Amino acid sequence: MTADLAYYSLVAVYSAMAIYTISFVAYALDLAKRSGDAQLAAKEASSLDGGRAPVASASTARGSSTVVLDRPATTIGGDTTDSSGRRRPSRFERVATSLMVLGLVVHVASVIMRGVAAERVPWANMFEFSLTGTAIIVGVYLLVKQFVDISFLGAYVMGLNLILLAIGTVNYYVAVVPLQPALQSAWLVIHVLVAILGTGFFAIAAGLSIAQLIQTRREQAKLAGLGFMQTLPGADRLEDLAYRVALVGFVLWTFTLIAGAVWAERAWGRYWGWDTKEVWTFIIWVLYAGYIHARATRGWRGSRSSWLSIIGFAAVMFNFSVVNVFFKGLHAYSGL
Repeated sequence: MTADLAYYSLVAVYSAMAIYTISFVAYALDLAKRSGDAQLAAKEASSLDGGRAPVASASTARGSSTVVLDRPATTIGGDTTDSSGRRRPSRFERVATSLMVLGLVVHVASVIMRGVAAERVPWANMFEFSLTGTAIIVGVYLLVKQFVDISFLGAYVMGLNLILLAIGTVNYYVAVVPLQPALQSAWLVIHVLVAILGTGFFAIAAGLSIAQLIQTRREQAKLAGLGFMQTLPGADRLEDLAYRVALVGFVLWTFTLIAGAVWAERAWGRYWGWDTKEVWTFIIWVLYAGYIHARATRGWRGSRSSWLSIIGFAAVMFNFSVVNVFFKGLHAYSGL
């Protein structure tokens, strides 16, 4: 029974990856369509204004959800943009989001089957962490999307998910094995789950920061040819969104650090031992604390702020991959 569930879990993982791939393609086509629509809108506005280039309203510079030209609402290629500047999702976007949700359902099913097969929570080694973590990233994206239109990050989320799932499945896969003594604790559920949730928010914040860097260069007329960026919020708005999402991740990571220290005291009789994993977890906390402090009190805005967010997420990925595989210590639970 255990072997069968583990096998079906792996089949579900590959099925989810196939669905995610189609979703990624659909999101990429949506970005291409956004670019074409933006160019067509510019041509239409130019012809309406007698050859004068369209002027973006002030809401564009401050980060509205799309470019608002000084003209009435138009319908282009089946996508209506109303006078408030809100863009209705294209067919590609609707299909991509539906496939993402379907892929997530299959993905979560694979996580559940792995957990049932192991008779414990499915995040005790690197394969299980990557399996659960990638599902959380998609879940966080869909959650944030309910409050703010970040559909432009769909291709980024799907691309990142496919890369992490492929690496985790091909390089980190291990059969179901019993837990090591130090992991046989309720803190495994609390500490690691909160770390996974924090990683999900950091991933979305990094995507917003990357978009901010590109948007900043476009607004400074240093980058041309990316028409779809005209349908994204302005650089200031992207920076605000990245900051808020990263702030949630930072709170979760702070709890991860505290819970890890409590767990360490229960398992090894000390709260802190300068183990490699502990050090890198603290380094990540310092990076994001510096990012939040610099932006909130020192006025760090623009590119400096976005680069700190990206570096922080790079440190998270380094901690998960390089530290887990190449550095030995009390936290060497990769299962490899």
